[in-house]
Amino acid sequence: MHDNEKVYDVAIIGGGLAGLTLAIQCIDAGYSTILFEKETYPYHKVCGEYISMESLPFLQRLGFPSERFELPLIKELQLSDIKGNLYNFVLPLGGFGISRYTLDDTLYQLAQSKNAEIRINTKVQDITFINDSFIITAGKEQFNARIAAGTFGKRSNIDVRWNRDFIKHKAGKLNNYIGIKYHIRYAYPKEKIALHNFENGYCGISNIENDTCCLCYLTTAKNLKNNNNSIALMEQKLLCQNPFLKEIFTSAEFLYSEPLVISQVSFNRKNQVENHVLMIGDAAGLITPLCGNGMSMAMHASKIAFENIDAMLKQKISRTVMEINYTRQWQKQFRKRLWIGRSVQRLFGNNTSTSIFLKFMYKTKWLSKKLIRATHGEPF
Repeated sequence: MHDNEKVYDVAIIGGGLAGLTLAIQCIDAGYSTILFEKETYPYHKVCGEYISMESLPFLQRLGFPSERFELPLIKELQLSDIKGNLYNFVLPLGGFGISRYTLDDTLYQLAQSKNAEIRINTKVQDITFINDSFIITAGKEQFNARIAAGTFGKRSNIDVRWNRDFIKHKAGKLNNYIGIKYHIRYAYPKEKIALHNFENGYCGISNIENDTCCLCYLTTAKNLKNNNNSIALMEQKLLCQNPFLKEIFTSAEFLYSEPLVISQVSFNRKNQVENHVLMIGDAAGLITPLCGNGMSMAMHASKIAFENIDAMLKQKISRTVMEINYTRQWQKQFRKRLWIGRSVQRLFGNNTSTSIFLKFMYKTKWLSKKLIRATHGEPF
């Protein structure tokens, strides 16, 4: 006998964009839904905080009040090589900037207004599939659900517990990154987003709400180790070799007392269904920041997942068909984006290959436009 006898239609483990948007869709459809989030809202996350315009119609349908925040609209991409040679590109679809602190909290408040059952500050230890339903273990409690969705981000205790394939990979080119983020005050054009290269890494800057900027970079764990595990020393010795980054790091007002850091970031392939749990967002596959739109992908995947969950709960399809359909639809929508991201990433963070690639892209406008467009999806 479990501590909680209620059988939920849907249990969602992780309260980021994928989890919250899935919860809102399920609640709006009348399904009993419970969401578990290990943190307490609002809180900051390592994230580039740029969202493709493809996501805006979806967010607005959910009830997200985008007009409330006067969000900066981003239409231009700037890329620089390690030496600071700058190249400008148009973003055909464009996007907008908003912090995860604000976006996640607003979606949380929206879900609450719809009477969602959300367990904050609650860490899930395990998800077990038995007798065609799930047992979710969180602390000393257990919960029952017909369908479970894993929306727990890039790397979680459940990934480790299940020994997922990407966890097994030895440290290599795709799975041994660290991400570091700041919020800063800096006079950067609101309509632009930039990615500035440095040795074995790249740093993005774009405007978000409240006249602030998100400054977020990705680099190898080896870079940090080679600088005595000092983030400040690494920034001084490596990032500031790029004159644009030197200008930012020496003149911006940094709003965090210390940087926000995430380690063991992996871009290795992941399965979209594990132990009958639908994996959504970064739990299903992480896109490189060079191709952005990880937030758009998370929300779009929640829509794909919901449509299949809805069909199963209405007994239109079986669980097996739901899992097959979700996997196929996810891969059709995102596999190409992930491949492009991994391919382009190999050309960045290197003095020679980065410079050659950017010069070629700049001179070949049709190709650059096609490549940039391939990293964005259609409105959903």
